[in-house]
Amino acid sequence: MKGSFRLKLMASYLALVLLLGAGIYFYLMRDLEERQVASIRDHLLDQARVAALMAAKEIHDPVQDAPALTAAVAKAVRARVTVIGPDGVVTGDSEVKPAELPHLENHAGRPEVRQAAAGGSGSSLRYSATLHLDMLYVAVPFSNQGVIRLALPLSDLALAKTKLKHSLAAAFAVAVLLSLALSYLFSNLISGNLRTIAAAAAQIGRGNLATRVPVRSSDELGGLARVLNEMARKIEEQVERISREKNRLDAIFKGMGEGVMVTDADGTVTLVNPAFRELFGVRGVEGKLLLEVSRHPDLHAACREVATSRNEQIQELALPGKHILVHWVPLVEQARLAGVVAVFHDITDIRNLEKVRRDFVANVSHELRTPVAVIQGYAETLLSGALDTDPERRDRFLGIIHAHAQRLTNLIGDLLTLSELESGVIKLDLERVTVEAAVRQTFLLLEQKAEAKGIAMEYRGGKEAVLADRGRIEQVLINLLDNAVKYSREGGKVEVSTAREGEMVRILVQDTGIGIPEKELARLFERFYRVDQARSREEGGTGLGLSIVKHIIQAHGGAISVQSNPGEGSVFSFTLRTGGN
Repeated sequence: MKGSFRLKLMASYLALVLLLGAGIYFYLMRDLEERQVASIRDHLLDQARVAALMAAKEIHDPVQDAPALTAAVAKAVRARVTVIGPDGVVTGDSEVKPAELPHLENHAGRPEVRQAAAGGSGSSLRYSATLHLDMLYVAVPFSNQGVIRLALPLSDLALAKTKLKHSLAAAFAVAVLLSLALSYLFSNLISGNLRTIAAAAAQIGRGNLATRVPVRSSDELGGLARVLNEMARKIEEQVERISREKNRLDAIFKGMGEGVMVTDADGTVTLVNPAFRELFGVRGVEGKLLLEVSRHPDLHAACREVATSRNEQIQELALPGKHILVHWVPLVEQARLAGVVAVFHDITDIRNLEKVRRDFVANVSHELRTPVAVIQGYAETLLSGALDTDPERRDRFLGIIHAHAQRLTNLIGDLLTLSELESGVIKLDLERVTVEAAVRQTFLLLEQKAEAKGIAMEYRGGKEAVLADRGRIEQVLINLLDNAVKYSREGGKVEVSTAREGEMVRILVQDTGIGIPEKELARLFERFYRVDQARSREEGGTGLGLSIVKHIIQAHGGAISVQSNPGEGSVFSFTLRTGGN
């Protein structure tokens, strides 16, 4: 490609030179030939006039003097000389012997002779029957005695034309060679600039948009270079802008919490984001049919319907363990369906929260209904006459009312505490708390209850200190130790120990109680969840204690867990940040 343009440019230069040269050659040949003939004719006429002057002086008797004169003049001018009388009879000819003159044709009808007789001179180009040659004839009259004619063979003219052709051919050949050299130089110069521009354009085409063409002139090639540079600059700016937009969109696309899927018109997946892969637990789905990615029938039906109707659609899907809200949008380009876009919102947490809220309302209603019903029933009994007539029953009923009122108070208090913890508005007064001091303080509060069941409480931990809110941590310990005492058999044992785990301290509360079934452990810290409903209510529990404990520990940045074997007891443990020693 690089050499081909140069060769074409050289060929065009050469063709132009050949065309002009050929035109000039043929024009010069014709023009110079005519000029040469005219020059020879004029020269021959001049010689003929001189010969006429000589003839006017020398010829007194045409028959006697003409042959000698023609021979002398022919020798001088190197041309055929003929003397023709007024009647057209040839009286002398340098090429014909005097004895043969009477046999010559009458020349009165020759064109040059007639012209000379009529106008003072004449000329003609024709074939000579005498000499059998093409001749140039010129004739002039002399002293009313006739006409003297000079003739020159055209072979001499042909020789002159041949020499002229050779000279012109040589000049033309030199011109062609020079034009070849110059066309090579010019084409190399021009094609060199074009090659530079082409190479720069190729670099730009390969993505090297920083390439620029050097502008070396102000002509059309310089203008082309400037235009190419401006185009490259604009393309570079456009590509940079598109790249920034693409990177921004990629970051948004990858960072979206919602799953996004794009399919073509045939239902083949063309693009998904990481949230989609995580939601459906798939990898490498691009290029596969939606049917291969998920076999959920409602998903395929919605995709087909959106592709057919070209209308947006919102649907909710129930996947194993998940609830998904899907927003379908048709992708239309120039009135043609290019595909379908689907955005998947994981609303599992929302649905779970709704269920928790419903359960919470139901549990609260249930927990409140029982003591309220008891209080209302006994109060109505007292109001119906037992208040004054039966002091024994009155005191017992009042005790029952007081107990359930206390239960309501505890329930409302726990609900308020739990609400504060869940809202995040509760403020923790963090300080260095010695674990042993907090545990022993709790032992004192529960000592009477433990002694009543013959349960021994023992601290077997170290001297660790934690960074915590003293009141809240004591609330945690009271809940856990109270449950341990409550659900331990008579004569059992409750033990508190500690263990250092890096920057955390683990506190363990172990009992020898009835234990907890394994299937119940996962829901143990839910609000109002009880393993033994009847016994828990008999013990006066609200069902919110462990949920409060979990939220307090989480507010401190720790975690709580439980291990239990039915009939062998349970171990509740939680972690807190160390407060140093």
